[in-house]
Amino acid sequence: MRLLMSAASFAATLFSSAISAQPTSPSPPKADALSNLSDDARGYSRLHSIVVAHQGRIIHEHHQGGPGVDAPANIKSLSKTVLAALVGAAIEEGIIESTDQTLVSLLGNHVPEGADPEVADITVSHLLSLQAGLERTSGQNYGAWVASPNWVEDALTRPFVDRPGGRMLYSTGSSHLLSAALTYSSGESSYTLAQRLLAEPLNIAIPSWLQDPQGIYFGGNDMQLSPRALVHIGELYRNDGVVVDGNGNEQRVLPEGWVARSWTPRGTSRWTGDGYGYGWFITQLGGEDVYYGRGFGGQALFVVPERALTIAMTADPTPPSPGGQFQERLNAMVANLLMYE
Repeated sequence: MRLLMSAASFAATLFSSAISAQPTSPSPPKADALSNLSDDARGYSRLHSIVVAHQGRIIHEHHQGGPGVDAPANIKSLSKTVLAALVGAAIEEGIIESTDQTLVSLLGNHVPEGADPEVADITVSHLLSLQAGLERTSGQNYGAWVASPNWVEDALTRPFVDRPGGRMLYSTGSSHLLSAALTYSSGESSYTLAQRLLAEPLNIAIPSWLQDPQGIYFGGNDMQLSPRALVHIGELYRNDGVVVDGNGNEQRVLPEGWVARSWTPRGTSRWTGDGYGYGWFITQLGGEDVYYGRGFGGQALFVVPERALTIAMTADPTPPSPGGQFQERLNAMVANLLMYE
C-alpha cells in the first residue's frame, strides 16, 4: 500500500494529472468565497474537513475536527461511489465484460439455492444504479441484514418488490453484491483489486476495511479514505477516467465513456428527487450541473465539471445522523461557492 503523501507532493501530483475537458479555463473561486466556505463550515460542528481542488490543484483546505485532510476517514455510503469506480476499472481490466453482464454469471456457484429465478435477470448495471428490484437491506432492514450469517445469501433471497431495472431502491445489499461479484469472478478480494486498479494509478492510500462473515469486503459502506484521496477519485471522473503522471504519460483507468454513463440518471432518489447513475447523484447547484456521492453523517464528494472543481467533505460518521437536512446544508455550501462572480 502506498504511503500518504505530504500536502506539497499531493498537490503537485494531482495538478500534473489534471486534464481539463473544458475549451476554456474557468476561473477558480475567489479568496473571499473560499473564506466564506470555511466560515459556513464553522457553523456545523459535525463537519470535519473540506478540500477544494480547481483544475486538479488543491486551492483550499479546512479542518476543524476528526481525522485531518490527509488521514483516512470512514466515508460510510460514499463508498458506493468508490466501488462504482472499482467496477469501472474492473471492466477496463477485463475482469467484468460489461455492465450488461449478469450477476449470476459472476457469482457462479455462490448463488443461493433459495434465490428467486428472477435473480438471473439482475445485471451489473442494475446493481450500480440500485435498481436490482430486491427488497432493500438499508433503512429498517439494515440491522438484520448485517447480523445475518451470510450477507450475500440474505440479500439475494429477499423478495422482489420491483423488476430488475425498475425504480431506484437504495440498498447497500445491492452494492455488496457487486463486491461479491468482483471477488468471485476475479479470484482476488475487492481490497486487492482496489489497490491494483485504483490506489496504484491514482497514488492514494485505500486501507483495508470491514469484511462480511465470508470474507467479502463490504461493498458500499465503511471504506476509509482521506479527503485528499477522495479528491483524486473525483478528479478521475472529471478527467473522463484518465490519469496522467508527472512525465505526461496517460493511463486510462476507467473505460472510455464510463463517466458519461455514470452521470446519466437511471433512477430517482425518493428522498431528494435527484437523479442517480452509477454510484453518483445528479443535481444542479448554483446554476451548474453537479455530480455527487454521499454517505451517512455528512460524507460527500462533489464534481462540478464546468467550473473544473472537485470538493470533498468528511464529517462525524457516528449515529445519530442529521440525515438529509445536513446533506442539504452541504449542498447549499457548494451552491454558495459556485455563485461567486
